[in-house]
Amino acid sequence: MTTLVTGAQGLVGSRVVARLKAAGERVVGIGRAESDLRDAERLASLVADLRPGGIIHCAAMTDVDACEKDPEAAWAVNAAAVAVLARQPVRLTAISTDYVFGGEKGDYAEDDAPNPRSVYGRSKLAGELAALSLSRDRAICRTAVVYTGYKNANKRTFAAIAAESLLAGKPVNAFSDQIVSPTLADNAAEMVIGVHQSGEQGIFHCAGASAVSRVEFVKALARKLKADDGLVVPTRLAEMKLPAPRPLRCSLRVDKVRRLLGESVPLPLDAALDRFLAERERG
Repeated sequence: MTTLVTGAQGLVGSRVVARLKAAGERVVGIGRAESDLRDAERLASLVADLRPGGIIHCAAMTDVDACEKDPEAAWAVNAAAVAVLARQPVRLTAISTDYVFGGEKGDYAEDDAPNPRSVYGRSKLAGELAALSLSRDRAICRTAVVYTGYKNANKRTFAAIAAESLLAGKPVNAFSDQIVSPTLADNAAEMVIGVHQSGEQGIFHCAGASAVSRVEFVKALARKLKADDGLVVPTRLAEMKLPAPRPLRCSLRVDKVRRLLGESVPLPLDAALDRFLAERERG
């Protein structure tokens, strides 16, 4: 059985492809060069030609501010494209985000009511609903603040930029009032594949097991790097005056995926940072 992976050059998609190949699975990865997700007809035709046995949908428009400025593109990529894939007669596992929540309380479980504050969050929620409504065999995997130590031409993550700055002795601005569940991309891929292959239905939080502020995240990274954690400059989210609103407390509970895949699978921050640094060394 061949698995189709969209967003195959992205942070999570590239690790999904790498893990499936390492396990000897048949996998076809597609990225922007192979398919424009805004072209629903072409996307449907591509899937029909490939005839996969399953789809892991990692592709998305993830720039939160760009989504706010271009809601039509966000809707086409994050919602309409999912609807196209959900109509295929195969298992679909689609990646979503913690930003479907409003950030009022944090520590969100899968059955908590979404309340997205941004175009990005609303478009991703619409994609979730499309998958759940249109596909008979589907799972949603919500991730959060994804980072990787592997070089990725498509996106430099907050963690990678912070590490470079800390090692260079440069200050790092980090939000003190946004509590998140930072997720190592390779660990997200591990969980997404596990959920996909389990055949289980519904929503799973496939995020890191620690809820921390971005300040706490960067200070923990500084300690791992033996850098000066005094370089971390606490900043409040409102001070940045960003185009799109962000949820403040949007950490995710991972109890459900732990029960499915094992207690140790969602990585706590300390273990995730160790793997992040090992990835950086491997390049």
